[in-house]
This record gives sequence, structure tokens and C-alpha cells, in this order.
Amino acid sequence: MKRKLFTAFCGLLLFSVAFSQITDKAKLDEYFNVLEKNNKFMGSVSVSKNGITLYQRSIGFADVEGNKKANEASKYRIGSITKTFTAVLVMKATEKNLIRLDQTIESFFPSIKNASAITIRHLLSHRSGIHNVTDEKDYLTWNTLPQSEQMMMERLNRLNSDFAPDSKFSYSNSNYILLTFLLEKVFKESYPALVKKHIIDTIGLKNTSYGATIQVSKNECQSYTYKNGWKKESETDMSIPQGAGALVASASDLNQFSEALFNGKLLQPQSIAEMTQWKDNVGLGLFIIPFYNKKGYGHTGGIDGFSSVFSYFPQDKIAYSLVSNGTNYTINNISIAILSAVFDKPYDIPSFTAFEVSPEELDQYVGSYSTTSLPVKISVRREGKLLLAQVTGQPSFPLEPTAKHKFEFNQAGVKMEFDPEKKSMILLQGAGKYAFTKE
Repeated sequence: MKRKLFTAFCGLLLFSVAFSQITDKAKLDEYFNVLEKNNKFMGSVSVSKNGITLYQRSIGFADVEGNKKANEASKYRIGSITKTFTAVLVMKATEKNLIRLDQTIESFFPSIKNASAITIRHLLSHRSGIHNVTDEKDYLTWNTLPQSEQMMMERLNRLNSDFAPDSKFSYSNSNYILLTFLLEKVFKESYPALVKKHIIDTIGLKNTSYGATIQVSKNECQSYTYKNGWKKESETDMSIPQGAGALVASASDLNQFSEALFNGKLLQPQSIAEMTQWKDNVGLGLFIIPFYNKKGYGHTGGIDGFSSVFSYFPQDKIAYSLVSNGTNYTINNISIAILSAVFDKPYDIPSFTAFEVSPEELDQYVGSYSTTSLPVKISVRREGKLLLAQVTGQPSFPLEPTAKHKFEFNQAGVKMEFDPEKKSMILLQGAGKYAFTKE
């Protein structure tokens, strides 16, 4: 949801076998043709091996209102993938002996709760206990407004500690906002300048930069959600996410970045070894992305209507990236299809059969639903021919009818099954199944 604006890794559950070249690019093309025809996805994907592109495709619009199509050089906000870039800069600082991973942050941020027990490593691996600032109830009232470092630090200093440092993993954007300020202190340069000098210019990324107000004239994409058509999203001001989610990039640039990272063009071998020491399947700015018996290393991201994922499979020298400015289908399913094509596994081209429901029929589902299993309520309302659901404290999302009394929100893998006579609703997401009652 929008409150998770530069969100975290979301565990791709993928399937694989031994690697081969993409033998049926026509099928993969048809897969994306179907997604585009049914308004399921707008964005770009890229797969490369040893720096050679195996497959690349862009569909949809960079700017719907201006009727501007996306292309392979289109730039998208990549959200939390920015964190991997930030982690590289932190490791660069350790190589220059400016900081140590296991030093505490109290000399940098004395007002942060538990600062004397929180290390730089804890920030990198989301084990600090610092509450996630984007989960604050008022976040959506100020996320589009410019914030100074002082304003952000005042917000971060007010946050509670959710647990004792290093006692567990819990994803928090606050960690990487603090790392942004820490890097600027030790390098005595701005974060955008550091990314440009130590990463973008070093490996020659042509379509990667620190984000600002979106400029379509510079081949940057607007972002959208699908509600009876692509509706433009608001823009988070980039003074907020910074090193937690402020970069823009093309899909092919993300492949180039991951190939450079894991082939020693950005960091020393010891630094890469530190980043890939796993605890709870979490490294430093990286997550394990499994593909059957293989392991990819990467990150996912989301901000406003943008979503993204990159992964690198060292054993096969395969880099895969997806960047999107509009999804009405699960990114996980798209990733499965692409990697199945790469690793020569069967996959299906989806069939999207429309199920028509009249506005009058939709009215029977309208209401507020609660459950004893979760501390939230779900309100359901109708807007014209569209049914919308909204979880407590979250933005609303559209429900697409798939059968009688059944609806889906493909982007999040949510299914809802209503029983108007019993005034009940079953919510299914992943392995979870929750019974709600209409109030």
C-alpha cells in the first residue's frame, strides 16, 4: 500500500532448473502483449548474461496523459532498490577507514533511542529496532512536501524503538535515511554527489540519477494506479526517502549495476563478502531471492505507483531487472514468467476474462467489515462501476470481479469472496485466509 512507499523485499518464490538461453522469445513477447492489452502492467524488463542482453521489453506509457510510450531508456523511480546503492557507499566508507560497521551511531545521532547500542551494521541489516517512519499515521499528510535534514531528524528522533537492537529483523526505511545523513557527514559531500561519483560515473550508468520532480521531457516516467483506467499518482518528495528510496533508473542500468557490484567493479571482495553474510536471509542492503536450487541476490522497491525488482544469480552470471510505473498484476508472477523463460521452465500466458457486474449488484458488497483475527477493518464502497476496498489507515484499492461474489486486487495478490446473505467476506492473501463480518 502507499504507506509502504519505498517498500521492502517481498520474497519472490520462484522455480528453476539448469540455465539455458531464452529459446522462445516470441512466447515471452506474447506474455507481455497480453499484459499490455489487458492493462495489467506498464514498465520495462531486462535480462542479461555476462553483460550481454538476452531479453528486453518495454510496454505501456511513460506518460499516459501525453500519450508518450515507454522505451528501453525510460527512467523509473526504483524505491527501495536505492538501499543497495546506499549500502555500497557505506562499504566504500569502510574501505576508506571513515567508519566501521560495528561502531555505534551515538556520535552521529545521539538523540536516536538506543543510539549507544545501535551499530551501522544494524542499520544496514534492519536490526536497529528504530520504528519505520513511513508507518507513522500522519505520513501521507506530509510525504509530498519538501523536508529539510533538520525536519527529518526531528521526526526520526521522536520515533520509538520497536525492539532491542539486533534482537530481530524488521524492515524500516528510517535506517537508510539515517545512513544517508551519516554518509554525508563522513564524506563531507551530498548523497546525490556521492552516488554519482562512486557508482554512476564509475561504471558509466547512463539512465540513473538522484530523483527530483518528475520530468517527462527527460524520459522520466509518471506513475499510475489502475482504477477503471490508469490514474496518475501523487509524487513523494525525494527529500524524504533519500538513500532509502530516491533514485531513478532504467531496467538495463540496474542490470549493469548488479553485474558491476558482483564482479568487483565497485567494491573490494571483502566488502562484497560482508554484504552477503546472511542473517534471517538478510544481508547488508541485499536479500536472497531464491529460484529453486539457485540463489539470486537483490532487492525490491516501491514508491507511489512505481514498483521494481533486481536480482543477480552469480552462479549463472544472470542479471534480471523489472521497473514499473503501473501494475494491475502481481510483480511476482511476472518475475516467475521471465525467469522461467530464462531457465527454460514452462510457464503459462495468463488469460484475463472479464466478469461483468452491474453497479446495482456492487451495492450489496458495500459496508464495513471486521474480524477477530486482525486489528483492522476493511471498508468497501462503490464509485460508479468500480468497487473499492480500504484497510484501516491505508489508501483504497480497486477490486476486479472474477466470478460471482469474487473479486481480486492483483497487484497485492488479494482475493475477496463475499456472501451477501450471510453478511460476510473471506479475505485471502498468500497463505492467509481471514473471515470478516459485515458490521
